[in-house]
Amino acid sequence: MNTLLALLIIVALVLLGLALAARIVKQYQQGVLFRLGRVQGRREPGLRFIIPFVDVLHRVSLRIVTMPIQSQGIITRDNVSVDVSAVAYFRVVDAVKSVVAIENVYAAIDQIAQTTLRKVVGQHTLDQTLSETDKINLDIRAILDVTTVEWGVEVTLVELKDIQLPDSMKRAMARQAEAEREKRAKIINAEGESLAAAALGDASDIMTAHPLALQLRNLQSLVEIGVDKNTTVVFPAPLMTTIAELGAFLARETAAADPSALPTGTTGAPMSNTMDQAAAPVANGAAPPAGG
Repeated sequence: MNTLLALLIIVALVLLGLALAARIVKQYQQGVLFRLGRVQGRREPGLRFIIPFVDVLHRVSLRIVTMPIQSQGIITRDNVSVDVSAVAYFRVVDAVKSVVAIENVYAAIDQIAQTTLRKVVGQHTLDQTLSETDKINLDIRAILDVTTVEWGVEVTLVELKDIQLPDSMKRAMARQAEAEREKRAKIINAEGESLAAAALGDASDIMTAHPLALQLRNLQSLVEIGVDKNTTVVFPAPLMTTIAELGAFLARETAAADPSALPTGTTGAPMSNTMDQAAAPVANGAAPPAGG
C-alpha cells in the first residue's frame, strides 16, 4: 500500500514537472529564454521545455501591429492650427532587443509616433500638409526607424489618416477654389475669343479675295432666318456699296447746304435761284419769254 502511494506521488510529481516545463511557442511567435536572469537565446515555434523555477520563457509576437495615433493639435509653419491623426504599422524583428532594450515596446512606439507626427507636420505649411502627405509619411517613418531599430522593431508604414481644419479656414479655402475656377473660366473664354477673332480675320481675307463669297454668305443667312416661322423680310445688299452710297448722299447734302461751293450766274445769284425764277412763270401758268 505504501509502495503504491509512493508511486502515485512520483507520477503526480512527474506530471506536474512536465506541466511546468512544457511551453508551446506559436508559429507567429518567438521565445526568449532567461535562465537565472540571463538571456540564453531565442526559441523557435513548437513545443519547448524549460527548467521549472529556473528558466523563464518570454513569447514575443512577430506579427505586424496596427497602432492608431490619436489626433494631435498641431500648428503648421504658416501658423494654422490643425488636428492630425495617423496610423502606424510596425513589427518586431529582434525578439531579444524588444524584451531587453525596452520595457513596453507598444507604449514606446505610441509615444514616439505622436511626438514625431507633431514635429514633422509642424515643419510644413498647410498647403504642403494637404498636398504632400506621401512625403510627410516617409519623413515620419524615417525618423521612427532611427529610434526603433535599437528596440528591435521595424516601422513598416505610417499614414496620415485625417486632417481637421478650422471652419474659418474651410470657408477661406472654398472661396479660393471658387476664385481659381472663375479664373480658369475667364482664361478659357478669352482663348476662345482670340481663336474666333483669328478665324474671322482669315474669313474676311478670303471674302476680300472672292467678292461672291460674301453674297453666298448672305444667302445662307437668309436660309437660316427663314427656318423659323416669322414675318421678317430681308433685302440683302452689299455692305460696302451701301456705305459708299450713303457717303455720296451725305456729300451732296453738304454741298447743297454750302452756297459758296456752287457755280453762280451773271447776276451773281446762285444758279439754283436763277433756275427757280425761270421755273416760276411756268408754275403760275405763263409762258416764258421768247428770248429767255
